[in-house]
Amino acid sequence: MKSIFAALRRLAPAAVMALSLAACHTTSHLTYMENLGDSRQGTLSRSDYKVTIQPEDELQIIVTSAIPAATSEYNLPNSNASFSTGTGSILTDSQQQSYFVDRDGNIAFPKLGAIHVASLTTAELREKLLQQIGKHVKDPNVRVLITNFHVNVMGEVRNPHRIHVASERFSIFDALAAAGDMTEYGRRDNVTVIREEADSARYVRLDLRDPAITASPYYYLRQNDVVIVEPNDIRQANSRYNQNNAFKLSVISTIVGAVSVIASLVIALAVH
Repeated sequence: MKSIFAALRRLAPAAVMALSLAACHTTSHLTYMENLGDSRQGTLSRSDYKVTIQPEDELQIIVTSAIPAATSEYNLPNSNASFSTGTGSILTDSQQQSYFVDRDGNIAFPKLGAIHVASLTTAELREKLLQQIGKHVKDPNVRVLITNFHVNVMGEVRNPHRIHVASERFSIFDALAAAGDMTEYGRRDNVTVIREEADSARYVRLDLRDPAITASPYYYLRQNDVVIVEPNDIRQANSRYNQNNAFKLSVISTIVGAVSVIASLVIALAVH
């Protein structure tokens, strides 16, 4: 017994050290932009950011003017109207003017026919429509929205899910906040963004501890982006441990079941 207590006393400091290291590893790197240091203020770089319309996007386009009848033929039929134009015309929120961008990057627009919209921003498309409609209508107003703008956030976040984005200016921090933030096991230094580009998909790994992240073209997200937060070493080790334990428990259960069956057979034979 004394030898056992002596061994435990020798192992105790090592156990405490291991637990301390594990705790430090678990709680380290939990701060975003920690590389800012102790500075109280400063300036961060900005990315050259713009969301462009892509094939298979869904657009809401509403044309209005002071005289509604003048622009009715530039809207889809059976519309209920939707927003304040600043020219005296008010539209209700129930209006849905949906245009689907085909694989060639075109939409079929009333009165104007096929219009190529791919690679344009919503502001550029708005100006393009204003120029064409303005030839026939006095002081038209055009609103353009991408209505199927969504991103997927998964991995070590508290609420992984598909996020519908109401604004075209949506950063990676906005996405993490909408997903309930990272768990304590998420790696701030290794967040992957996957982005569809033409006929391929590009990915980049971001370090959210670095203030230079704001200058990255992946800082602001685009439609259909996928954000993946990698688990840290502690999470992966726990997962492997749980899997091993589950396997061992399964093996033990199988062995116990087999022994029980054999014991039952032996008892039955002994009785007879």
